[in-house]
Amino acid sequence: MYSVIVVPPMCGSAEGQVRIASGERLTFGRAVADGGLIIDHAGVPRIAGEITAHRTFWLLTNLSEDQTYVVENPEGAGEHLKIAPGRMEAPVPFEFSRVVLPAAGDLLTFDVWAPRHTFRSADRQGLPGAATAPAFALDRTSRYFAVLAALCEPRLRGEPHAPLPAVEQLAERLQPVWPTVSRSSIYWNIDYLALKLRLRPGPGTAAPGLRVNGKKESLVSLALRFDLVREDDLVVLAAPAGEMVR
Repeated sequence: MYSVIVVPPMCGSAEGQVRIASGERLTFGRAVADGGLIIDHAGVPRIAGEITAHRTFWLLTNLSEDQTYVVENPEGAGEHLKIAPGRMEAPVPFEFSRVVLPAAGDLLTFDVWAPRHTFRSADRQGLPGAATAPAFALDRTSRYFAVLAALCEPRLRGEPHAPLPAVEQLAERLQPVWPTVSRSSIYWNIDYLALKLRLRPGPGTAAPGLRVNGKKESLVSLALRFDLVREDDLVVLAAPAGEMVR
């Protein structure tokens, strides 16, 4: 009923893709038997691993003796799993995945597509009692949220390891929606976000000379980990003419 699609390296058409149904397995490596996924590289083990389809997700077995495999979520702004050598049937929850194999100085990749995830309604209306307090109360029309979105933008655009923008770059990016933006106002909003999201150390615990780079990295890490900023939110960086963040 369900199937997982494996897209081999350099595959340019649907004909080269491999579909496996729930419960079926696909072996991959340099010298696998007929029906497996051959990855022709001297740095790849003869039998490198195995993929097992399981309903709406899949399992990865690492048959390498000494190499850790990484499974990246291309839509997750750095989200990834590490599969240690010898690990059997590690579950992979991503809808779209990129398997990265270290191979004699190269990083080889192939993609795995799981079935579309299904969700039930999270609507709790009608239940008695007080509503649950929000985990993170963010005003998406505010200037601080625009600053946070601009910080997260490079990694949300598909570059999970992209360096974070400098304050000068943030000012340039925000100027169309915030004409009066300045370096000092960006610093202020970064400090405010660190306080609002409880990332600022308590009194007496802060290291002297704490650099803004550390705050930016912490803010982006938290925001992307908990989906406080999604790719759809980047629309705040391109507000319609006459409409500016406040």
